[in-house]
Amino acid sequence: MNPVRFLKRDGGSSAEEKDRVVQQTDQDASQSRLSAVEAGYLEDPFAKSFVAGELQRRYPLINRGTYIRTTAIDKLVNHFLSSSPETPKQIISLGAGSDTRFFRIASANPGVIPNLIYRELDFRAITSRKIASITASPALQSLLSPQDLSVDQVDGSLVSKHYSIHPLDIRALHPSADFSASINTSLPTLFISECCLVYLSPTEADAILRWITTDFSSSVGIILYEPTGGDDAFGRVMIQNLAARGIVLKTLKKYSSLERQVERLRVLGFTDGQLAVSVKGIHDGWVSARERGRIAGLEMLDEVEEWDMLAAHYCVAWGWRERGGVFAGWRDVGQGDH
Repeated sequence: MNPVRFLKRDGGSSAEEKDRVVQQTDQDASQSRLSAVEAGYLEDPFAKSFVAGELQRRYPLINRGTYIRTTAIDKLVNHFLSSSPETPKQIISLGAGSDTRFFRIASANPGVIPNLIYRELDFRAITSRKIASITASPALQSLLSPQDLSVDQVDGSLVSKHYSIHPLDIRALHPSADFSASINTSLPTLFISECCLVYLSPTEADAILRWITTDFSSSVGIILYEPTGGDDAFGRVMIQNLAARGIVLKTLKKYSSLERQVERLRVLGFTDGQLAVSVKGIHDGWVSARERGRIAGLEMLDEVEEWDMLAAHYCVAWGWRERGGVFAGWRDVGQGDH
């Protein structure tokens, strides 16, 4: 459950150092995803396309965490896509990095693509590298619309009818942000942030959520994957280990519990529903007994207590403001699955 992105302001370190940190953290996340795929936890035929070099196998508890994180977010995304299927929708992934979700959707559920616009936002260094991977892969390119595909690898931008990559520092997002004028803010829109907002200051992170609930006129929802805790012994060690890599969890103190994550979403405009569940709660409550048995049989998990502690210190939180019914069923996600 390593961080997907390390966001840092200009100044205080060389540009080369920042590039190195960003590239390594994104590749860490890509390696973790591929490790979970190769070990049999996940199916993702596109994971290898975004990994540079040889596979670095992760510990079983990391593979299990990657599985829970991915399947939980997939479940929420699929609920959004399957509700009112004829309604045009938009997904915006914040700090998307090398995430493969669009390509997995386009491959496994192509029927939703005609009514979907999928956007990814990240730093130019990250988007340029991702575009290079896409243009080098016939399998990835086959899922885009070649007749309306526009690519600028130097600028780090890719635009097609249903999928676009935007080189953007997400700290520029706030109510009335310039970016709002360049996209359709009247579509029902789902936002995804996987270990992204936690690296911003609370003020910057809150401004992004305000941007969503202010600038977008239709239904909006957000899925957050973030660490929690930090005030117990395990949490302090987790923070110290990340700090040793130069990673600071800036919003963790303010949003340190499931209750605070829920209140955060309510206060910042996701007024029709807010929920948060720990990774441990998702594993124990959302995953069927049969599936838990399958993943338990993939690798020997010697660190059961460590898994329980780690899984209790990460969560998936989601909230929505409804103006049309596209988030119907989000309140009941995970109920009755086990």
